[in-house]
Amino acid sequence: MPDPSASGRFYADGLGWEPVFEAEGEVVFFLMAPTLVLSLWRADDFEAEVGALHRGPGTAPIALAHNVPTPGEVDAVLAEAVAAGGTVIGGAQDRDWGGRSGYFADPDGYRWEVAYNPGPIGEQLMRAAGLV
Repeated sequence: MPDPSASGRFYADGLGWEPVFEAEGEVVFFLMAPTLVLSLWRADDFEAEVGALHRGPGTAPIALAHNVPTPGEVDAVLAEAVAAGGTVIGGAQDRDWGGRSGYFADPDGYRWEVAYNPGPIGEQLMRAAGLV
Protein backbone atom coordinates (compact mmCIF):
# COMPACT_ATOMS: atom_id res chain seq x y z
CA MET A 1 0.00 0.00 0.00
CA PRO A 2 1.30 3.46 -0.74
CA ASP A 3 0.71 4.88 2.76
CA PRO A 4 0.22 2.44 5.65
CA SER A 5 -0.43 5.33 8.04
CA ALA A 6 -3.41 6.45 5.96
CA SER A 7 -4.68 2.88 5.80
CA GLY A 8 -4.08 2.59 9.54
CA ARG A 9 -6.28 5.64 10.12
CA PHE A 10 -9.11 3.79 8.38
CA TYR A 11 -8.91 1.05 11.01
CA ALA A 12 -8.05 3.30 13.98
CA ASP A 13 -10.23 6.34 13.32
CA GLY A 14 -12.89 4.71 11.17
CA LEU A 15 -13.32 1.38 12.95
CA GLY A 16 -11.97 2.29 16.39
CA TRP A 17 -9.20 -0.32 16.42
CA GLU A 18 -6.20 0.48 18.61
CA PRO A 19 -2.78 0.24 16.91
CA VAL A 20 -0.19 -1.56 19.05
CA PHE A 21 2.77 -0.30 17.00
CA GLU A 22 3.40 2.23 14.26
CA ALA A 23 6.48 3.35 12.38
CA GLU A 24 5.00 6.41 10.69
CA GLY A 25 4.69 5.90 6.95
CA GLU A 26 6.21 2.39 7.10
CA VAL A 27 4.10 -0.10 9.07
CA VAL A 28 1.13 -0.23 11.46
CA PHE A 29 0.22 -3.24 13.65
CA PHE A 30 -3.22 -3.97 15.11
CA LEU A 31 -3.62 -6.79 17.64
CA MET A 32 -6.73 -8.63 16.47
CA ALA A 33 -6.69 -11.51 18.95
CA PRO A 34 -4.11 -12.81 21.43
CA THR A 35 -2.09 -14.47 18.67
CA LEU A 36 -3.25 -12.57 15.55
CA VAL A 37 -1.79 -9.28 14.27
CA LEU A 38 -2.91 -7.24 11.26
CA SER A 39 0.20 -5.58 9.76
CA LEU A 40 -0.14 -2.82 7.17
CA TRP A 41 3.12 -2.25 5.27
CA ARG A 42 4.45 0.02 2.56
CA ALA A 43 4.22 -1.97 -0.66
CA ASP A 44 7.93 -1.63 -1.52
CA ASP A 45 8.97 -2.81 1.97
CA PHE A 46 6.54 -5.73 1.69
CA GLU A 47 7.97 -6.70 -1.68
CA ALA A 48 11.55 -6.46 -0.37
CA GLU A 49 10.81 -9.05 2.33
CA VAL A 50 7.98 -11.17 0.90
CA GLY A 51 8.42 -10.98 -2.87
CA ALA A 52 6.72 -9.30 -5.79
CA LEU A 53 3.07 -8.39 -5.39
CA HIS A 54 0.64 -9.76 -7.93
CA ARG A 55 -1.29 -6.69 -8.97
CA GLY A 56 -4.63 -7.29 -10.58
CA PRO A 57 -8.24 -8.19 -9.96
CA GLY A 58 -8.91 -10.50 -7.04
CA THR A 59 -5.38 -10.66 -5.64
CA ALA A 60 -4.79 -9.45 -2.11
CA PRO A 61 -1.22 -8.44 -1.20
CA ILE A 62 -1.08 -10.21 2.16
CA ALA A 63 1.22 -12.47 4.10
CA LEU A 64 0.14 -14.65 7.01
CA ALA A 65 2.53 -14.84 9.98
CA HIS A 66 3.50 -17.70 12.25
CA ASN A 67 5.36 -16.49 15.33
CA VAL A 68 7.75 -18.80 17.18
CA PRO A 69 9.47 -18.50 20.58
CA THR A 70 13.13 -18.84 19.47
CA PRO A 71 15.27 -17.72 16.51
CA GLY A 72 16.21 -21.32 15.71
CA GLU A 73 12.57 -22.29 15.26
CA VAL A 74 12.33 -19.89 12.31
CA ASP A 75 14.80 -22.08 10.42
CA ALA A 76 13.08 -25.28 11.60
CA VAL A 77 9.61 -24.18 10.45
CA LEU A 78 10.98 -23.09 7.06
CA ALA A 79 12.56 -26.55 6.68
CA GLU A 80 9.25 -28.20 7.65
CA ALA A 81 7.42 -26.09 5.07
CA VAL A 82 9.83 -27.20 2.33
CA ALA A 83 9.51 -30.85 3.41
CA ALA A 84 5.73 -30.49 3.16
CA GLY A 85 5.87 -29.10 -0.39
CA GLY A 86 6.28 -25.37 0.22
CA THR A 87 8.88 -23.09 -1.34
CA VAL A 88 11.21 -20.78 0.58
CA ILE A 89 10.71 -17.23 -0.72
CA GLY A 90 13.14 -15.48 1.61
CA GLY A 91 15.44 -17.50 3.82
CA ALA A 92 15.74 -16.86 7.54
CA GLN A 93 17.50 -13.59 8.32
CA ASP A 94 18.31 -11.56 11.39
CA ARG A 95 16.26 -8.38 10.94
CA ASP A 96 16.99 -4.73 11.73
CA TRP A 97 14.11 -4.74 14.23
CA GLY A 98 15.96 -7.27 16.41
CA GLY A 99 14.22 -10.49 15.48
CA ARG A 100 14.62 -13.22 12.90
CA SER A 101 12.23 -14.09 10.09
CA GLY A 102 11.90 -15.83 6.76
CA TYR A 103 9.16 -16.50 4.23
CA PHE A 104 7.71 -19.46 2.42
CA ALA A 105 4.90 -19.98 -0.07
CA ASP A 106 2.45 -22.84 0.38
CA PRO A 107 1.55 -24.97 -2.65
CA ASP A 108 -1.19 -22.47 -3.59
CA GLY A 109 1.24 -19.54 -3.48
CA TYR A 110 0.07 -18.00 -0.20
CA ARG A 111 2.97 -16.32 1.56
CA TRP A 112 3.80 -17.04 5.18
CA GLU A 113 6.22 -15.20 7.41
CA VAL A 114 7.83 -17.27 10.14
CA ALA A 115 9.07 -14.86 12.81
CA TYR A 116 10.81 -14.69 16.13
CA ASN A 117 10.04 -11.27 17.63
CA PRO A 118 11.89 -10.54 20.89
CA GLY A 119 9.89 -7.34 21.48
CA PRO A 120 6.71 -6.76 23.49
CA ILE A 121 4.36 -7.86 20.69
CA GLY A 122 6.25 -11.12 20.20
CA GLU A 123 6.32 -11.77 23.94
CA GLN A 124 2.57 -11.14 24.15
CA LEU A 125 1.89 -13.52 21.27
CA MET A 126 4.02 -16.29 22.82
CA ARG A 127 2.35 -15.86 26.24
CA ALA A 128 -1.11 -15.98 24.68
CA ALA A 129 -0.19 -19.13 22.78
CA GLY A 130 1.20 -20.69 25.99
CA LEU A 131 4.68 -21.03 24.46
CA VAL A 132 6.59 -19.11 27.16
